[in-house]
Amino acid sequence: MIVVNSSDIPGVEIEKAIGLVRGNTIRAKHIGKDIMAALRNIVGGEVKEYTEMISDAREEALERMMDEAESLSADAVVNVRFTTSQVMGGAAEILVYGTAVKLKK
Repeated sequence: MIVVNSSDIPGVEIEKAIGLVRGNTIRAKHIGKDIMAALRNIVGGEVKEYTEMISDAREEALERMMDEAESLSADAVVNVRFTTSQVMGGAAEILVYGTAVKLKK
């Protein structure tokens, strides 16, 4: 599956837009990781526990979006965008969305 954040795919013609596809997940770290993150927040530096959590969440959301596109028999997803929001203290939602398309053969 081709996934791009542009409106076209170089060298390939889009035959038909199928529609919006999306994937999301909400993640939170367990209390032990939250304590380590809070300590790191005091002394400064990268909060690796949250970096890992968000990275894993992005991959899961992307997979869910691609699964939805495949269920619609799409060949690609264009105009892909990521967004995030805090849904509660220590928990974040990652949403990825784009337009599923059929490519000209």
